[in-house]
Amino acid sequence: MLDLLKLRNACEDSYHILTSKDDTKLFLREWKTPHLSKTAFLIHHGITAYSGPYGMIGNRLSDMGYSTYGLDLRGHGLSEGPRGDYTSKHKLFEDLEVTLDFLKSKHDNIVLIGHSLGVVTSSISVNLFPEQIGGLVFLSTAREVREGASYSRRTFATTLKILFWSIFKPSKPIIHFYREGIRGKEDPLFNFFYTLRFLRTINPEDLVLPEEINYPVFVGVGESDELFSVDATKAFFEEIQSETKEFALLPGAKHAHFEENSFDPLYNWVKKSFVLETLKAEY
Repeated sequence: MLDLLKLRNACEDSYHILTSKDDTKLFLREWKTPHLSKTAFLIHHGITAYSGPYGMIGNRLSDMGYSTYGLDLRGHGLSEGPRGDYTSKHKLFEDLEVTLDFLKSKHDNIVLIGHSLGVVTSSISVNLFPEQIGGLVFLSTAREVREGASYSRRTFATTLKILFWSIFKPSKPIIHFYREGIRGKEDPLFNFFYTLRFLRTINPEDLVLPEEINYPVFVGVGESDELFSVDATKAFFEEIQSETKEFALLPGAKHAHFEENSFDPLYNWVKKSFVLETLKAEY
């Protein structure tokens, strides 16, 4: 059992505790700037992860002057909730809404950065709350996974076990999410076990793009991504109905491993797409 209060107190980044509609406390990390910027960035983490490992992006954007945040989904990182579980899509929608409402109360424009599974939560946000969003970044995603991607295969017995617990105790995180080379195994805030209903709540099938997008969009994939090929990511990029979209290869990057310069194309796009303006309001 994680001592969330102790771990939050030990957190070196600034943060906010948001309260969702069912009183679940959500952890929103902030990489602070001297002044609030009109445009803020919100990072949605990938499966098994949480906001902390995205400091490579958060710190760089904040150094550039942009207010940047990272949400820990409930049941992940320093947010409350049973590990690796979501009881329903409705709870997810409420969590996303309270987060966007909080940011919109402080900033004029919100740009979502979704990595891997975070692309799905970002797309859900865009479709539910289109008026809240003014930019999109999709990292490490595509419609199709590479053939032979090294996920562990489930035996028939394991599949029966998952179905049994999903019926009789749906809150039990019985699905072991693992692939060769997965990161975070030494970090207690990473989570590698999920309920079936979580995987049905945030499902790649929910990656639905709006029919028309009138703000900047960036799509990036690591040149050595183990899960998604460059061609598959480009095909996804072509689906996006935006006149201001950009595709980039992330140098030296894998699916969840990045070099110091991997996100340089992203930072260059940010500079081109969003004029840095600060708000009069102080912290």
